[in-house]
Amino acid sequence: MERKAVVVGATGLVGGYVVRELLVQKEYSRVMVVGRRPLEIKHPKLEQANIDWEQPQKTASAFEGADDVFCCLGTTMKKAGSKEQFRRVDLDYPVLTARLGKEAGAGQMLAISSMGANPNSRVFYNRTKGEAEEALAAVGLPALHLFRPSLILGARPERRAGEAAAAVVMKALDGMMTGKLAPYRAIPASVIARAMVRIALAQANGVHIYPNDIIRVIGAELASDEEEAGAGMRPDNNV
Repeated sequence: MERKAVVVGATGLVGGYVVRELLVQKEYSRVMVVGRRPLEIKHPKLEQANIDWEQPQKTASAFEGADDVFCCLGTTMKKAGSKEQFRRVDLDYPVLTARLGKEAGAGQMLAISSMGANPNSRVFYNRTKGEAEEALAAVGLPALHLFRPSLILGARPERRAGEAAAAVVMKALDGMMTGKLAPYRAIPASVIARAMVRIALAQANGVHIYPNDIIRVIGAELASDEEEAGAGMRPDNNV
């Protein structure tokens, strides 16, 4: 059965890899990217639609016929500029995405959360992520898959100095992070994306949470993945 995927947050690091993964999967005949700016890639399966988060219903038609909704939205406090704007991007917009998906009849949503997500946390970031998870579950989609990665590795479209410095440290310590420290190892964005697509294809109902170490296992690279990774993609894309 041919499937349609909708990806929100495709211009970000993980979202870009999710789009790449979806485009090489034979199960998906349509990949709809919904965002505020278009991707500069070309592919026969790829469709794009602009969204105004103040009037999201105007983009409802982009979700029609969707089987799987991927939400890869996320920002930083520095980029957001305020706690209110941070909550808009990391909580309000994902919930709006879930509602559009449910109204369109989508069977499942797969969303990026964060290690430490907890609605009762004293840390604003973790509390917001936990509240977002609760709000997404309350939307009532048949299936909700929440991914809680540690520090995400990869070349971002925008520079995040703090994360870049942390990534250097985490890479240096990676070999020493064993035992109880293993779940905290930094994780490549490509591994997260691969895990998300594989979980989507498994089509399991209910609410599921995937911690960092489990994401690593699910998204482990297979021998055939390297051959498929660039199939049909323009080499000059900057997803």
